[in-house]
Amino acid sequence: MARAFWKGAITFGMVVIPVKMYVATEAESVRFHMLHKKCLTRPKQVLYCQQDDEYFGSKDTVRGYEFARGQYVVLKESDFEKVPTRSAHAINILGFVDTNEIDPIYYYGSHYLEPDEFGAKPFALLREALKKTQRLGLAKVTFQRREHLCCLRPSDDILVLHTIHYRDELQRRPELSPPEQAVTPEELEMAVSLVTAMATNFRPEDYKDEYRLALKALIEAKIRGEEVIVREEPKIEMPDLMAALRASLAAVKVK
Repeated sequence: MARAFWKGAITFGMVVIPVKMYVATEAESVRFHMLHKKCLTRPKQVLYCQQDDEYFGSKDTVRGYEFARGQYVVLKESDFEKVPTRSAHAINILGFVDTNEIDPIYYYGSHYLEPDEFGAKPFALLREALKKTQRLGLAKVTFQRREHLCCLRPSDDILVLHTIHYRDELQRRPELSPPEQAVTPEELEMAVSLVTAMATNFRPEDYKDEYRLALKALIEAKIRGEEVIVREEPKIEMPDLMAALRASLAAVKVK
């Protein structure tokens, strides 16, 4: 059974909705270990203090903030609980925005929200109100030692909380200079036809991480002692644009 990693309440106006928060996503990748090249043994990672000339473990460390060069203030676990924020135990809704108003570049995380028994009705009311108005609840909440800007979005019978980057966290767009090139009406019409012909619905189950699957297959082949054959990638050529569009459109229609 899934375990909630945060408990608190959604608040907006005078309404309080007790909720639990669950992790919604987890990135998958093939994991490797660092080994000693000579004997393929996993090394022990230790910390070294140059001042005391001694090695020590992670249990003998503390968190320090460097406020001046070489000078630190130490924070204990209990100190983090004393940080005065309104969002420490509440998802504080600041307002409601149109569904399409937030640029996707701001999104970076997703979490599921579930009401407890006493919050079921106001939770359902908020969920249905967001659906009807096609709006998102813009909010702030604190967990994992930082205050997150976020939004609440209705999804089936629950709410999903999406964490959002603050404006100053976005990298400034570099001075990009894509070459200007006018397109003809015929080229645009053909491109629109191709886009329309390739229109589809997003079904997440149809897509897999092909690189991860191929990497695991390579690892299994090496375990069996088989030789791994590398296939050469075909060279990419730049055909005539209109010819490429026509050929692409014809190929789509054949499917």
